[in-house]
Amino acid sequence: MIIIQIFIAFVLDKTLGEPKNNHPLVIFGTFANKIETQNKQAKATKMDGVKSLIACVLPVILIVGFLQYKVFDDGLAATVFSAVCLYISIGWQSLFEHTTAVMTPLKEGNITKAQQNLAMIVSRDTEQLNEQQITSATIETLLENGNDAIFGALFWFIVLGPVGAILYRLVNTLDAMWGYKNERFLSFGWAAARFDDGLNWVPARLCAYSYALAGNYRTAIQCWRTQAPQWKSPNAGPVMASGAGALSITIGGDAIYHGESEQKPTLGAGNKPTHQHIKEAQSLINRALLIWLVTILVTTLITTVTLNLC
Repeated sequence: MIIIQIFIAFVLDKTLGEPKNNHPLVIFGTFANKIETQNKQAKATKMDGVKSLIACVLPVILIVGFLQYKVFDDGLAATVFSAVCLYISIGWQSLFEHTTAVMTPLKEGNITKAQQNLAMIVSRDTEQLNEQQITSATIETLLENGNDAIFGALFWFIVLGPVGAILYRLVNTLDAMWGYKNERFLSFGWAAARFDDGLNWVPARLCAYSYALAGNYRTAIQCWRTQAPQWKSPNAGPVMASGAGALSITIGGDAIYHGESEQKPTLGAGNKPTHQHIKEAQSLINRALLIWLVTILVTTLITTVTLNLC
């Protein structure tokens, strides 16, 4: 049963966290960097990005697909293989560990340490951020990556099994590496960014709705409808607007990327967050995940009973 595979995967993630050495995604990232090396030497085109995306993803997917359908296709082996693939694809505890590493020094009044730890998980400049700005940035990445590191991979695992989860995670990784809108990556990273947007369209909206169910529902839905279109990302907007509304806080505002200031739209409703809201955002994600797991369990049981009665 798929629910057993999901349960094993999340237990592994909870108890082991991310593999500390030789994580498959780190190995994949090294391979992707080698593929992208040509872009450092000449102005790459969108077609170069498409070819590089295929060269990175297709071999891995073919191997996983072969193992899924030809080797580990039944019984205990299939359950373990599927669970391990999902475990590799999610980053539930890693997300919480990295954001707790920002929250803890904030509680201790150590702004410098909080800035340093935040710099490990966001692309914006953090050296000049005050406590409130650090808190807001941490919650933004928590809410957005709740989808990227948990719900997106879980959705595609349900749809396509191990192949779906691995495909989603690989494309998401390439988007994080190549999806920058600067001279180097604007054309080359286009394919990875658009593919990632496509894979995330449904799960991001399911995630946004789950945040609403897990928090202040009415405010979350209202923020999603009115504020999400203002955000530059078609998927991060709904997730972050709904999440901020569910927490009854506001996030967004001024941010600095590579020395240049960028004014982001305000998302959510209520007061500016304090460091306690980082923990509340983690709890919101956990409640949303519980909603997903219960829904999957109930759906699986109903389907099994229905098939047995037919």
